[in-house]
Amino acid sequence: MATIVQCLSSCATLNSKFKALSINGASSSSSSPTSSFSTRRGVCSSLSFAQSVSQCVAFSSGTMWVQKKPVRHSIVCEAAPTKKADSAAKRARQAEKRRVYNKSKKSEARTRMKKVLEALDGLKKKADAVPDEIVTVEKLIGEAYSAIDKAVKVRALHKNTGARRKSRLARRKKAVEIHHGWYVPATAQAAEAATMAA
Repeated sequence: MATIVQCLSSCATLNSKFKALSINGASSSSSSPTSSFSTRRGVCSSLSFAQSVSQCVAFSSGTMWVQKKPVRHSIVCEAAPTKKADSAAKRARQAEKRRVYNKSKKSEARTRMKKVLEALDGLKKKADAVPDEIVTVEKLIGEAYSAIDKAVKVRALHKNTGARRKSRLARRKKAVEIHHGWYVPATAQAAEAATMAA
């Protein structure tokens, strides 16, 4: 039951036969709800109130009380907006554009590396290979270096990653040359010279 907000006045005598009070002054026969309240002294008379009025009146033992219905304010909370802000939408477009561009640069670098590695593997397995065949592989290596450098320049690859991949290609090329005897490492030459001098 709502708390009693205001006491209007003390009535001298109230007719005990008074059963219902209509607040809006009109006949309470229109669908206004009626309910009875119990107090410490007994059951009160019937209570009726109009739906358009926010006060209800209860009376007991000659005293009339005005009970105010609690005012309930409805709070409208808007959920997160489905549409992004203009700046966020622009950032999303830019990120997608960069992602596609970086993906193509990284893919090109990987493809060039794969071609070099396949050519080097084929040359290493070839028994009757001649030193002039390494020239075609060197052209492929140059193209791979160029693709890696471009990817590093636009920051699709980290500079250390680019350096590592170029170093990998150079090591594989040197391993093929050593395998066929087209290149002798400096340490091996120094060891050979030391054995010749002894």
